[in-house]
Amino acid sequence: MLTKLLFLALSVPMLLTACGEAPDTHPGQPVTQRRAAFKEIIKNFEPMGVQLRQGPFDSKKFLALAIQLDSLKETPWQHFGPDTNYPPTKAKAALWKEPEKFEANRKEFIKAAAALAVVAESKDQKQITPVYEALHETCRTCHKSFKE
Repeated sequence: MLTKLLFLALSVPMLLTACGEAPDTHPGQPVTQRRAAFKEIIKNFEPMGVQLRQGPFDSKKFLALAIQLDSLKETPWQHFGPDTNYPPTKAKAALWKEPEKFEANRKEFIKAAAALAVVAESKDQKQITPVYEALHETCRTCHKSFKE
C-alpha cells in the first residue's frame, strides 16, 4: 500500500508537467510576443463589450479603452512569420497557406479598431455599438480561419 501511495505521489507531478504547454524557446520568442500583444488588446476590448452588453455605459471609460485599443492594433502582427509556426502556437496551418486572406483579415481588424476609436469620441452608445460589433466580427472571422 505504501509503495502504491509513493508511486502516485511521484507520478502526479510528472503527469501534470507532461500536460503543460511547450515553452517558446525560439529567438525573440515570437509566439510568446504575439500572444502577449493579443492579451493586451483583449484587456481593452472585453471591458468595452461588457459595458455595451451589460452596462453601465461609461462614455469616458469607453473612449479611453478604445483609444488604448487603437494604439495596440498593430502590435501582434509583427510577430507572425513563416518561422513562427511551432508550439505553443494556436495558429492553424492555414495562416501560412493563405497569407493573402490572413493579410486581408489583419487589415480589416486595423481599420475596424481605428473606426471604433473615432466613433467612441461621439460618446453615443447607439453609434458605438454597431462599430464595436463590426470590430468583434473581424476577430471572430480571423479566429475561425486561423486559430485552433
